Amino acid sequence: MDGKTNLADINRSLNCGGCGALLHFEPGTHSLKCDYCGQSNAIQSGNDSREITSYDFDEFVAGIDTEKQGNNLKVVDCTNCGSQTLLDQYVSSDKCPFCTAPLVLNMTGGQQYVQPHYVLPFEVTKQQGIQFFNKWISNLWWSPNDLEKKVNGSTSILTGVYLPHWTYDTDTITDYTGERGDYYYTEETYTETVNGRTETKTRRVRHTSWSYASGTVYADFRDVMVPASQSLKAETLTKLEPWKLEMLVPFDERYMSGFRSETYQVDPKQGFISATEYMAGPIRSKIKDGIGGDEQRIDHTDTVYNNKALKYLVLPVWVSAYNYNNKVYQFTINASTGEVIGQRPLSWIKITLAILFVLMVIAGIVFYFQQANAGV
Repeated sequence: MDGKTNLADINRSLNCGGCGALLHFEPGTHSLKCDYCGQSNAIQSGNDSREITSYDFDEFVAGIDTEKQGNNLKVVDCTNCGSQTLLDQYVSSDKCPFCTAPLVLNMTGGQQYVQPHYVLPFEVTKQQGIQFFNKWISNLWWSPNDLEKKVNGSTSILTGVYLPHWTYDTDTITDYTGERGDYYYTEETYTETVNGRTETKTRRVRHTSWSYASGTVYADFRDVMVPASQSLKAETLTKLEPWKLEMLVPFDERYMSGFRSETYQVDPKQGFISATEYMAGPIRSKIKDGIGGDEQRIDHTDTVYNNKALKYLVLPVWVSAYNYNNKVYQFTINASTGEVIGQRPLSWIKITLAILFVLMVIAGIVFYFQQANAGV
């Protein structure tokens, strides 16, 4: 959303013209809908451009303190799992969307937040999320037989949350030194005993000649994504990919209506360090190509990152947790694609029976061959 858009106008657009109730964003659309009378209003942003551009990294980092907003949203820390959730200024208590623990706002300690550049609106509805979850949990073969029955109803507390992510662009220049290995071959003789006789033979032996190498490689990177949330495991965030980033729209707070949003816990500088760790692989590949030869050794590299730029995105998920035998298991649904990633208990009875079955099959095979050999 255009930063100059009047917040009062946004607040007025959130009120239903039919009954005055609060309108909520309707997943799969670009509209706000009233849960009471059904009236629907299209979200008309002051910035209708669908062009997605990046922002200068250094200018963004330098301007973070001045860009923070704080009049209508507050950041709340969960003391149980450590997540940071944005709450409306009028909400004083809630449940954590990540672990369902009670979440109480410290009215004197709320942090301010930085407005994202783009938002990927919810596409998967809550009802669709429930269907995806039920299908997922019914296919968990190694889970206890009563799991599906015991967690029935857990999806009713599905909470829609926008997770923060960074994407980075940069043009890199890397100077390197190393060694190039080129294969060459020689013939050598050796003796071998064949049928009781000693024979002299020759064979081709490979050697490697190493020589010094140095040079410069160039690599451009675009949209290197780094999750800025620490509320979910890194493995979970990776498995939630890919996202339908072609559906991104300029940030508009009206897409947040009816949903939670988490602020970033990985700041843009930390995120860029993580991005460079990803970039290291492609850069090394280019260096090896530059060295050439049959083998390569890289001794030293020095990379300069030019034209650094970023985008601050918020991406949609349905999150919840269920309790099984007094232990909490978290699950997350990509609200763009429907992908379900979750924790689940294991049935050691099923695992033990499977192991015993495999052992019985192996024992049966061994017995069969023993009997077959005995009859020869």
